[in-house]
Amino acid sequence: MGVSIDDVHAAARRLRNRIHRTPVVSCQSMDDATGFAVFLKCENLQRAGAFKIRGALNKLLSLTADERRRGVVAFSSGNHAQGVALAAQMTGTTSIICMPSDAPKLKLEATRRYGAEVVFYDRQRDDREAVARALAEKTDRVLVPPYDDYAIMAGQGTAALELFQDVPSLDALLAPVGGGGLMAGCSIVARTLFPGIQILGVETDTANDTHLSLRKGERVTIPPPPTIADGIRITTPGALTFPVLKANVNDVVLVSDDEVREAVRFLALRAHVVTEPTGAVAAAAVLSRRLPLPAGARVGVVLSGGNVDPDVLGDILRG
Repeated sequence: MGVSIDDVHAAARRLRNRIHRTPVVSCQSMDDATGFAVFLKCENLQRAGAFKIRGALNKLLSLTADERRRGVVAFSSGNHAQGVALAAQMTGTTSIICMPSDAPKLKLEATRRYGAEVVFYDRQRDDREAVARALAEKTDRVLVPPYDDYAIMAGQGTAALELFQDVPSLDALLAPVGGGGLMAGCSIVARTLFPGIQILGVETDTANDTHLSLRKGERVTIPPPPTIADGIRITTPGALTFPVLKANVNDVVLVSDDEVREAVRFLALRAHVVTEPTGAVAAAAVLSRRLPLPAGARVGVVLSGGNVDPDVLGDILRG
C-alpha cells in the first residue's frame, strides 16, 4: 500500500520533541451518554491546532536539503495550510499556500502568522490541486499535498501510534475522513497492531464521498459539499489513500451537521474540550448512538482539530 507501520515508526522518530504528544482524555458524561468507554485523542491541542503538523513536518523532514532550500507549495482550506506553514518555519524554508477565497478567517490569519505567502483560488470554479501544481512548477518548489502522499500518511499515523501506546486495549478506532490521510495512516497502525479492531471513518452526510466510494469499490466524486465541517469538504478520496482505506476500514458512519454541532457543544460543556466542527465529527458518531458496537465497547476517538472561529463556536454553544 506504499506505507507501512515501519514508516509510521520512522515518522514518530523524526517528530519526537518537535511536536506535542497530545493527551488522551476520558469523560464520564460521554461514557454515560453513549454506553461506551470513550477515549479522546486530543489533536485539538496539537501544534498549529490540529493533527496536520504531523504529516506536514514528516514530509518536510524527509526532503533533501536542496528541496527544502527551494521551498514548498501546499493547498488547503485551513489546517494543512497552517501545518505546512509552521513546518516550513521549523525547517528553515519558505511556503506558499493556496487557500480558497472563503477559507475561515482564523485559519487564514494563522497561516500568514507562520510566515506563509497565501494565494487564493475559487472553491467552486478552480481545481485547487492544479492551481498549486502550476505554482510549484513555476517557482521550482516542492508540492506538499494535504493527504495523497505516503510521508503525509505516515506522519498522520503517529496519532494512532500514541493513542494505542496510552490505551492499548481498544475495540474500535474512529476518525474523521476528508481526503483520507489521517484515517489511512491511523488505520495502518490499528490494523497492524490489532487485526480484529473495528476501524470506522466518519463523514457528514453531505460530504459522503468516501462512504459512497467504499460501497461502490472505486473512487466516487461528489459536488463540493456544504457541510459545516470545512476540513472534510472534499469531493473524492485520494488516489493513494483510497486503496488503504478500502483495505483497512470496516465502514464509514455518516452524521448530520446538527449532530456535529451537538458534539462540539457536548465536548465543550461536558468534557471541557474545545474543537472545531471537523474535529468533532468522529465524536458525533459516538454520541449519535449509531455505531455497530456492543454496549461497553472501548472506543478511541480522534479529535482532529481545534481551530474554530469564535463566532462559529459562539453560535454553536448558544444553540
